[in-house]
Amino acid sequence: MAAKVIVVGGGYGGIVAARTLDDVADVTLVDPRETFLHHVAHLRAAADPAWAERIMIPYDGLLSRGRVVRDTATVVRPDAVELASGERLEADYIVLATGSTGPFPNRIAGTSRSEVTRHLHELHSALDQASGVLLLGAGPIGLEFAGEIAAAWPGRPVTVVDPVPELLVGRFPDRLRSDLARQLDDLGVRMLLGTKLDTPPDTPAGTVRPFTVTTGDGTTIAADLWFACYGGTTPSAYLGPELAAARQPSGRLAVTEHLRVAGQERVFAVGDLNDTPELKTGRAAARQAEVAAANIRALIESGPLTTYEPFLDAMIFSLGPSGGAGYAPEFGFLDAEATAQFKGDFLLGHFRAQLGADS
Repeated sequence: MAAKVIVVGGGYGGIVAARTLDDVADVTLVDPRETFLHHVAHLRAAADPAWAERIMIPYDGLLSRGRVVRDTATVVRPDAVELASGERLEADYIVLATGSTGPFPNRIAGTSRSEVTRHLHELHSALDQASGVLLLGAGPIGLEFAGEIAAAWPGRPVTVVDPVPELLVGRFPDRLRSDLARQLDDLGVRMLLGTKLDTPPDTPAGTVRPFTVTTGDGTTIAADLWFACYGGTTPSAYLGPELAAARQPSGRLAVTEHLRVAGQERVFAVGDLNDTPELKTGRAAARQAEVAAANIRALIESGPLTTYEPFLDAMIFSLGPSGGAGYAPEFGFLDAEATAQFKGDFLLGHFRAQLGADS
């Protein structure tokens, strides 16, 4: 009988692991979502409603032999996965790919297509009504969200506040930082770095209601909509005691060079959930899933294991449909034109092909 592989999580890492092992194992992919959700593009979908349906891709074509189960893992042990429905899935191998979570703009709430669409339309309506937007956090999410808002609503005041003294401190070349700063300035985005709010706004995040706040250096900001663009977490409450032992203070799981969960032979963790020393990106999650799948295949077929090599720092920032900048060691700096060409459709064709959506 074929080895039973349970992949918990149907995001960027989970779909790759499941698809890669479909020909050699009895694969079950578990995820509560009705469809794959292309999170990389959800900020564009909030700014442009035409994208709302495009970022949801059916799982139907992902596996030819295995199955996708729409459910939530409540307890995962080294040899089994218990689901919220009460079903228990026995496993020879497990791949944990549960990603990260948090309120918008980190993630979109809802597990059904209709819920996700409704949330995106509500967000667009709030952005459309707002007279000024405050974003807390100048990381990738804050910068890209600022670019999307400023591009979709030219002239709309957008302010980004972060206690870091400069963009992308220490991780990227000055050319990338300076070009992002220039483009954001051209879009009218007000960047307040090296300071933070004395107190948070007295209105709920994502709700249109006027407020005034003051930064530590005395700058006053008046707006009527704000979002916290930081604070994503890695859910791991579903881990049984054998796996929870590998949890680090950060919440992530310690893994070996083969991406096995520390102390486990047949359980692997990929993507945001593990503690590999690199930026947590969809590209890294997919590559880790390839390595984890190769190692499960090797264990099934008694072959050699593959060591995972973390990516060097690389990031491509989209600032609206026609702006942005990026850097990766293998190709250097990307200007706005190159970024728009590369990331203009957020690689939707690639992900639709991965999920077999057009076959």
